[in-house]
Amino acid sequence: MSNATYPEGFQGITDRWEERRDPLTARAGEGLPPLDCDLTELVRQKMPDPAEPLVKPASPFAFKSHALARELAGHSALAHFNALLIAHLRRRAWPDHAPALFARLWAEQSPALIVELNPRWLVSSIITFADHGQTEGQRRIGSSMNMLFSMMKLYEFERTFSGKSPDTPFGLNKRVQERLPMDMDDFSLKSGGLDYNLLAPLWRDAQADPVTAPLACHLLNMLNDDPKTLFRRLQTMRKRIARRDEKSQ
Repeated sequence: MSNATYPEGFQGITDRWEERRDPLTARAGEGLPPLDCDLTELVRQKMPDPAEPLVKPASPFAFKSHALARELAGHSALAHFNALLIAHLRRRAWPDHAPALFARLWAEQSPALIVELNPRWLVSSIITFADHGQTEGQRRIGSSMNMLFSMMKLYEFERTFSGKSPDTPFGLNKRVQERLPMDMDDFSLKSGGLDYNLLAPLWRDAQADPVTAPLACHLLNMLNDDPKTLFRRLQTMRKRIARRDEKSQ
């Protein structure tokens, strides 16, 4: 495996992934509320900024709750609760009722959360359904959105080193004539439909489940409206090719 991107292989990748997945253990009197807790009250409550830092021997639960309270100061307690549930559900173990509580939160309070949360927390919320959705449809859209937004973050970050802003397409005459990774077939800007083939099933699946549909559709509409994505750049390049072809006729 000396020439591999990750020399220790997928066992090493998995070990690295597991390093931050210890459960959020809590002390007596701490932890998540019961499944039938009053969610509407959390909408009205605002999170104060906890000025004093926590020190050991505070529990992992307390440390995480405190850190999220500082990040979400001024937001609703509902936003903090959503973040705390996500933090639990990303670990190797979680309170038994946490998945059902997360599903109930988004079934009942998605309008309030969608308005309040920034894109980072909206994405974190939808991808949590990948492992903890209550239905196959919820898990499928969560997994698909996880792959989409995770890959977007990686390649859009790498692209910043090109010196071009995210809303600036590459020129049409500077392409390096090399095979794509893993000997994949080339993509045609003029006739290729891979982006449509990717996004159309996502939109179909996003609408399928009543719990995740508001959030998933909102995120995909945000993606469509954003001028700084690969999809917008590809469309701009397609239009340039079409104009160039028209002039050459």
